[in-house]
Amino acid sequence: MNTKLYHAKELELMLKTQKIATMEEMKKVLGTNTNITVFRKLKELNYHTSYSHGGRFYTIQQLVKFDEQGLWSYQSVYFSQHGTLLSTLEFIVNHSKSGYSVAELQDILHVGCKEALLQLINTGRLYREKICGRYLYCSSQSTIKKQQVTARRIQQEFESQRIAPESTSDELKAAIILFMSLLDEKQRRLYAGLESLRWGHGGDRLIANFMGIDVGTVSRGRRELIEQDVEIQRIRKPGGGRKSVEKKLTKS
Repeated sequence: MNTKLYHAKELELMLKTQKIATMEEMKKVLGTNTNITVFRKLKELNYHTSYSHGGRFYTIQQLVKFDEQGLWSYQSVYFSQHGTLLSTLEFIVNHSKSGYSVAELQDILHVGCKEALLQLINTGRLYREKICGRYLYCSSQSTIKKQQVTARRIQQEFESQRIAPESTSDELKAAIILFMSLLDEKQRRLYAGLESLRWGHGGDRLIANFMGIDVGTVSRGRRELIEQDVEIQRIRKPGGGRKSVEKKLTKS
């Protein structure tokens, strides 16, 4: 009895044409009734499973272009280089500067996240804290968690006072640029970091573009403020300032 041979090339050509496919579509192309045969061929092609639509869709590495957060979508089907929805949530939260709410995560991932987040909380992979009546999802690592909670509290405190670059008048922008020019390098960095904290998600790049400075400078200033890693130096150099008046003794 001859054993039928299945070729990954057939699967590759099909996926190159339609980008994504379901298990049933791939079994039809290969002419098999078993999932395990499809998975063997997919493994040869370095595949990804969607984290949306219950993991029903598949694609291959050579077709995707993941964004900065490791996400990619095609026809409203979403994939992650981090794997499952649980792994993706854990990665994104752990690498956030001020944690995320459920609504923020759902806006990023375009899927419901509540049940997955609860599972991560219950297994100790994430932590949540109530701030202003809403849960903030943070890293379970104590140092990162402390920084995220601190950053979120600062962000909320200054939320109503933040700069809105898209609606800032030319006069105000010119005044801010002038003010920045009067600061030294460290002061500019810390001021930019403060405005990034006020803005919240995406603040580093937004403030960098607005102020015309490097995004890494903004990010560094923000981290220094959160970690309170700011060296307080003397404003005046040693010997500067008003000279002390010595009282002269009259000779007898």
